[in-house]
Amino acid sequence: MSVIHVILSGGIGSRLWPVSRKSMPKQYIPMFGDKSLFQLTAERNKLFVDNTIIVGNKDNYLLSQADMIRAGLPEFTEIIEAAPRNTAAAIVFAALAAQPDDILLVTPSDHIITNEVAYARAISEAIDLARESYLVTFGIKPTKPETGYGYIEYNENEVLSFREKPDMEIARFFLTQGNFLWNSGIFCFKASTYLQELSDLEPEILKTSLTCWESKQDSFLQEKETMQIPSKSIDYAVMERSEKIKVVQANFGWSDLGSFESIWEHWREQGEDHRFVQNNMIVGCTKHVEFLGVDNLVLVETADSILVLAKSNSQGVKALYERLEKEMPELVK
Repeated sequence: MSVIHVILSGGIGSRLWPVSRKSMPKQYIPMFGDKSLFQLTAERNKLFVDNTIIVGNKDNYLLSQADMIRAGLPEFTEIIEAAPRNTAAAIVFAALAAQPDDILLVTPSDHIITNEVAYARAISEAIDLARESYLVTFGIKPTKPETGYGYIEYNENEVLSFREKPDMEIARFFLTQGNFLWNSGIFCFKASTYLQELSDLEPEILKTSLTCWESKQDSFLQEKETMQIPSKSIDYAVMERSEKIKVVQANFGWSDLGSFESIWEHWREQGEDHRFVQNNMIVGCTKHVEFLGVDNLVLVETADSILVLAKSNSQGVKALYERLEKEMPELVK
């Protein structure tokens, strides 16, 4: 039985436009010292695992390869998707590349974790539960009312319910209740346990994913077979419906850095005061910048775009990205 780190790296990071683009998604941008989030993810987990599997896409696999070398992990298994079909299928491919009793530690490639000791404890607890054939999710103790995350209602290791991303009023209620966790998108389970649960709950995803897997050429999955797979997240397909779920409560300085607001908070916590002018944050701009009579703004500059937004409107960048994708697609490539 091996422990395998599965890195999911198919996302675009649309809430971080214009820094994050299809050709350079946020997980590969060296915004954290001289390292990317992908590199930090690989380095963070290599002490806990025996091997690494990357599930990425045809547009970014070379970026993954380069970051794995920088992380000191030149040996890994690579699965390259022809098109994204969400996380349920991506994890099927990783499970098929592993042995049935192997434990998969599934993480996104674009999260930051600041407390390595607490992280190691949580991973150890999750692996122990996974050995008992549970599907384990990691829940983060909330530090504020947050509308950008899903929530897990819990009692010790038991999951009572999963909740959708709430509005601000409900997020405040969850915080005051004290028994709700942020859904981190990190999972741990045996390959065979996941495949069996998917077979029971979403057999069509498993069937079409198997067909796609059998038609792959080297590391590359084929587009025709890929497009037959229903696109569904692991949360909707399995985690919210299985009877085998456990949650590990975690407090290891986690953020998905999925918005400029979360980057603001991370840089403040890390003491990167040079990123701020008065109470405004600057991303990417090398010019001298002054702000007069405004605060809580984010100024983002790239070679072809400038974005100015209120920090409180960070979640709205995704809609802006989607509009530009239709109207000015050259600006999101």
